[in-house]
Amino acid sequence: MATQVALLGAGRIGKVHAKAIDAVDGAMLVAVADAFPEAAEALALAYQARVATIDEIATASDVDAVIICTPTDTHADLIEQFAKAGKAIFCEKPIDLSIERVKSCLKTVEDHGATLMLGFNRRFDPHFSAVRDAIVGGRIGDVEMVQITSRDPGAPPPGYIQSSGGIFRDMAVHDFDMARFLLGEEFTTVYATGSVLVDPEIGKLGDYDSATIVLTTASGKQCSISNSRRATYGYDQRIEVHGSKGAVSAENQRPVSIEVATADGYLRPPLHDFFMTRYTEAYAAEIKAFVEAIENGTAPSPTGEDGLKSLILGEAALKSVAERRAVGTDEIQ
Repeated sequence: MATQVALLGAGRIGKVHAKAIDAVDGAMLVAVADAFPEAAEALALAYQARVATIDEIATASDVDAVIICTPTDTHADLIEQFAKAGKAIFCEKPIDLSIERVKSCLKTVEDHGATLMLGFNRRFDPHFSAVRDAIVGGRIGDVEMVQITSRDPGAPPPGYIQSSGGIFRDMAVHDFDMARFLLGEEFTTVYATGSVLVDPEIGKLGDYDSATIVLTTASGKQCSISNSRRATYGYDQRIEVHGSKGAVSAENQRPVSIEVATADGYLRPPLHDFFMTRYTEAYAAEIKAFVEAIENGTAPSPTGEDGLKSLILGEAALKSVAERRAVGTDEIQ
């Protein structure tokens, strides 16, 4: 029997996950909840699901799991509610912007033996997964350095900046998780710089739109991350991993991978315009992994602990920018 899933949040990322659920054999979207009835009704109609309240979903006998795509400040409360209700939980990052709140939430999850998976979708991207496979297979020897480029095509609206946690806890948090995933060691030191080069309004809100971060492990391995809220050429997503025997990289992806050569030069199509199209396969793969974990009774990955560790790196980056120095992760924990 299919795993029956309810979706909390029918906005941009909710629509992405609804499409992912529909693409996974063994999963069925049965209910949608959203603070805006019209949004819930439109999404429910598209996938033959029903509209329900969050409380109705928590007590519904035909709901096995929930996918939380609501605003960040609701995540921890919803995780706790559905952990107590005995539902498997998939939640978009972050669990919360407060480290202490995240810890208390994870304690509730543990106390109730709940299944919780966090939405670090890039681990499931086939290109990045192939990089990881090359590392695990020993093809480049011992990993020594990682370089991650992650640049959005444009800055989000000010309202989003205010509630999201900013460039380090919202945008770079994906890169922190990918750095941990690829390097295989925990980071002990964070040095970050941040600037406002794209939109002065972002600076007025106390955030940055351009950042460079250097992470270092206890053994000296390094990761450098380049973040920007403006890439006029498209959604820039690249990784290079350097090891003792060589290197492996994942280049930018395009909707169509062709190259046209004429007397004017070599031309290729533009990059994907944003994460909704660039990571379509990754979203489907992570939901597939979530459903398989439920069916097999195994612990899903990434975990809530992975979310906590990436949030700690984000807090360390914020502290580093503010104090203009390298910050130890032990200062944050």
